[in-house]
Amino acid sequence: MVIILLALVLVPLVTGFALVGGGRWPRAVGETSAFAAAALAAAATTALAVVVSIQRPDFDRQWVPSLGLRFHLGVDGISIPLIVLTAAIGLLAVLHRRVDDRSGSDATYFGCLLIVVGGALLGFLARDAILFFIAFEMVLVPMWVLIAVFGDQRDRENTRRAALMFVLYTVLGSTLMLAGILALVLAAGTADLTELARGVSLSAPQQTAIAAMLLAGFAVKVPLWPLHSWLPAAHTAAPTGGSMLLAAVLLKLGTYGVVRLLVAPLREGWQTLAPLVGVLAVIGIVWAGLVCLVEPSLKRLIAYSSVAHMGVVMLALATGTELGLKAALFGNISHGLISALLFAVVGGLKQRWHDDRLDVPREAVRDVSPRLGFALLFGLAASLGLPPLAGFWSELLTLLAAWQPASDRTLFKVLAAVAAIGAVLGAAYALRVARTVWGGSSDRSERVVPEPAPWRDVSALEWLVIATLILAIAMLGVWPTGLLDLMAPAVDQSGAIR
Repeated sequence: MVIILLALVLVPLVTGFALVGGGRWPRAVGETSAFAAAALAAAATTALAVVVSIQRPDFDRQWVPSLGLRFHLGVDGISIPLIVLTAAIGLLAVLHRRVDDRSGSDATYFGCLLIVVGGALLGFLARDAILFFIAFEMVLVPMWVLIAVFGDQRDRENTRRAALMFVLYTVLGSTLMLAGILALVLAAGTADLTELARGVSLSAPQQTAIAAMLLAGFAVKVPLWPLHSWLPAAHTAAPTGGSMLLAAVLLKLGTYGVVRLLVAPLREGWQTLAPLVGVLAVIGIVWAGLVCLVEPSLKRLIAYSSVAHMGVVMLALATGTELGLKAALFGNISHGLISALLFAVVGGLKQRWHDDRLDVPREAVRDVSPRLGFALLFGLAASLGLPPLAGFWSELLTLLAAWQPASDRTLFKVLAAVAAIGAVLGAAYALRVARTVWGGSSDRSERVVPEPAPWRDVSALEWLVIATLILAIAMLGVWPTGLLDLMAPAVDQSGAIR
């Protein structure tokens, strides 16, 4: 079983680096060969993720004895859903590449995708704080390549600017996070996440100082308002597969880090910062909702909706309760599936429209591409929290947790009420998109005819990707107990829960 655990990380990483190296010689590694290698690696990774989730192996070896660091990999109810999500989204992103407008070397593209998947898996498997940081940083360069090299070819200047902004924000956040991790590890005398979860013996001011550094670093990755401005730019420029991974997987490294390195180890420091986190999260929910009401770019609109959804997750974590932690972890998975679906659909629309503008009159998607139109409506319904889809449970559990965090914390009741306004805004901008895109322009004389015409509906491979996400969102919404029960033992063992 230990071999399977190591293979879960090594298969995507080794294949990814091999494809990136092969990308220098496009004739030696053709498009079909690169796709076949990437698809096989992604499928194997998904299968390994399922096996690891069932068997729950553990690998622990000395790494740097002089520093007390260990190469420790393991899983529990908190990491298992994220591991399966990462592997599955990686496979779907690879498959979706075949229906994208492609530029550059497919081998390099697939290689970068797999390195991102492997790095994220290493992060979710890491049971050592330093190893987690290394995995956290591993995804930076390949994600930058996906945005800068394979991003929107129609506006290269904005694409380069978005890639640069992504790097600068991430490096700034990582610097603060590294300082916080080193301070935490030195104070605790260990980098083992299991030991850290039992709490560290520091005064409240010391805990608060370390927690503030860690929070600043993770807030960039989540992202938490007002450190979110890199995300809409990155999503707008990124290729569809890159956006799927960025929203569904990479943002979750931020919230996962908060759970592992803040909520449990620094419970007093986290409780001190929690009201501020809750306020910033709710501001982000409302702010992003208001922007979505007027944003003319569909892809950018979906990116801002991610800011709102991750604000819901951070509000749940800020409550510091068992219900809040479950709501946040559930919200991670539901948002991952919903955002991947929406970016896959928007990527298909952008490919057919040759832009993603909502202010351009067009023919109704329901008429020219019924299956794509259905997928759009389904994704919007899940995003706004319509029951019984997955998005409903994360929002409901978060509002319940915020309403009853503790008898002496009335601020969270106010935050719950304001966050509910975000749900109303979500419904408003979802209806705006549905009316504009699914319904189309009412004036036929103003409609823009996409080139080349006529439209084609989704291909079999594109529909496989979309239908898989639709099925997962529906299943998670109809049967949320399965995921909640899986997380319960790990959540119950967290000493941070009041």
